[in-house]
Amino acid sequence: MDNMYCLRCNRELDAGHKSLAVYMFAQTVGIRPRQKSGAQRINFCPPCSVSLAMGPAPEGALNIAAWNMLRDVVGADPALNQAAWESIRGIAGYLPATGTDGSRRTATNGYFEF
Repeated sequence: MDNMYCLRCNRELDAGHKSLAVYMFAQTVGIRPRQKSGAQRINFCPPCSVSLAMGPAPEGALNIAAWNMLRDVVGADPALNQAAWESIRGIAGYLPATGTDGSRRTATNGYFEF
C-alpha cells in the first residue's frame, strides 16, 4: 500500500493510523454510455480535519461541498476530536498532558504573572 499524506499539512499517515479520507469521483448523469472517473482518495490527519471543519467556509462550490462533508463527520462523533487532541499531545512540548506548562502562576497586585 502506498504511503498516505495529509493534504493540508503533508504529515505522513501510516496504514492503520487515525485519519479522515474523502473519496471523490466524477460520473455522467443522463448521458449514455455512462462515463466514470477513477476514485481519488484525499486524506486528512485528525488535527487538520478538525481545524478545517471549525474554520470559515472556503471559496468555490466544490470546496464548500467538501467543507460541509468535513463538518458533518467532525460533528457526528467526538472520536475524531479525541484523535486530534491525542495527536497534538504527541508533539513534544506542544501541549502538556495536564493542560499546564508546569510553572506556577502567582497573583501580584491583582494581576497574574505569566
